Amino acid sequence: MGPRASLVMSLALGLLLGALSLLVMLPAAQHLRSLQDGERTQATLHTAGSCMAGHCQVKFEAGGRTVIADLPVGSGGGKQSVGASLAVRYQADDPRVVAREADVGGGGAAVLAALAGAAALLFLAVAAVAAIFLARQPRSEA
Repeated sequence: MGPRASLVMSLALGLLLGALSLLVMLPAAQHLRSLQDGERTQATLHTAGSCMAGHCQVKFEAGGRTVIADLPVGSGGGKQSVGASLAVRYQADDPRVVAREADVGGGGAAVLAALAGAAALLFLAVAAVAAIFLARQPRSEA
């Protein structure tokens, strides 16, 4: 792979990881923290999947009705099977806004934001080194 390809790839990966960190994982951590004072209840895992990516649903009773809500991006619990019982916190005015009680500290999403941010800085540094290398190369005339 040539230096130009390394520059482009490193720059693209750095920007992508930076965007993931700033636009997805940091807001996810803040959203999870916002539910710390929410209503607490027991729920069952309704749909299992990649909970960290936001592909899990829980089922619980709120205000006399059954609610099926999506767990937000940054949630843990992906190793649990459908039907597993877990404590959740939800907003009283909108029970569809829910998070696992174990996740309301926002720690898992914050760690992923930090890791993606560090990787973004690494790739951007590699892109800077590649740009300096390219700038110092003698130009060949075709």
